[in-house]
Amino acid sequence: MCRVTEFRVLDDSTAWREDVERRLVDAYTAAGLGAAAAQEYLTKGRVLAGDWTVAEIADAGARVGCVAVRVGEERGVLTGRIGDLHIDAGHTGRGHERAAREWAEGWCAERGARQVGTRLTDPALGEVFAAYGVRGQVRVRPVGAAPEPVDGVTERPMTQAEYTEWLAQEKEAYIDGIVRSGAMSHAHAVRKSDQDFAELLPEGLATPDTTLLVLEAAGEPIGTGWLKHGYLPGVTYGYSLHVHETQRGKGYGRAAMAVGERATFAAGESALMFTVWGGNEVAMNLYTSAGYGILDEERTAELP
Repeated sequence: MCRVTEFRVLDDSTAWREDVERRLVDAYTAAGLGAAAAQEYLTKGRVLAGDWTVAEIADAGARVGCVAVRVGEERGVLTGRIGDLHIDAGHTGRGHERAAREWAEGWCAERGARQVGTRLTDPALGEVFAAYGVRGQVRVRPVGAAPEPVDGVTERPMTQAEYTEWLAQEKEAYIDGIVRSGAMSHAHAVRKSDQDFAELLPEGLATPDTTLLVLEAAGEPIGTGWLKHGYLPGVTYGYSLHVHETQRGKGYGRAAMAVGERATFAAGESALMFTVWGGNEVAMNLYTSAGYGILDEERTAELP
């Protein structure tokens, strides 16, 4: 147990920002991204966007870490963010992590926040934020070779007729995933779905750097795939690898992942990335069993 945990708000957060950027890039690289992809993911995700209040954490006067917070409106709700919670090596496991989380929650609540969120990249903090609901995860796996087909599942390009039906189903699934995670209301999710699909598939099947597939087993369609190449340097992003409901329970989930990995390798890229919404434990377990590590994880909790 820690004897005393103190918090001193810093006047200048420049050194903190440089340090947290380095730590984040190191974490992304360790998770499976190349150096250029890790740096671009940091920029693209706007992880450190906004004005942060940074506090130095001290134990009996000696620095042991730092915590960063801010409050702003997110989807119409005043929300606090814990942008960083870091305890220096040699001082972990003494209760400073929990004390820092409680301090951050109190800081946000004092400024009117009704909920608080954080994006975790350090698995060691999972227990500290165990009471926070998982809203989503980004998973990634290095792809060093083209895997052989699993369970006889192969792939072919999607036809225009199949695309029209697929698009309607994919939008509905996307909306359902957002709502189930608790990230936003159904109305907001519908608007986000319309906007996102218009931006991501402006030319439909002909959209550049996009692979749209039909998965087959024994010559019969069993699912679909949608992949975006060049999402980050050397990284393919899997918007979906979907097994039809009537074909589930047959072990095709891992086979679908292999299809995505083959498409990634064929595109000359070295990692495959997915997002999974909170509440979808089946997909999370599948990604874990297939060797996909957690790049980062969004968690939220209500505040008094």
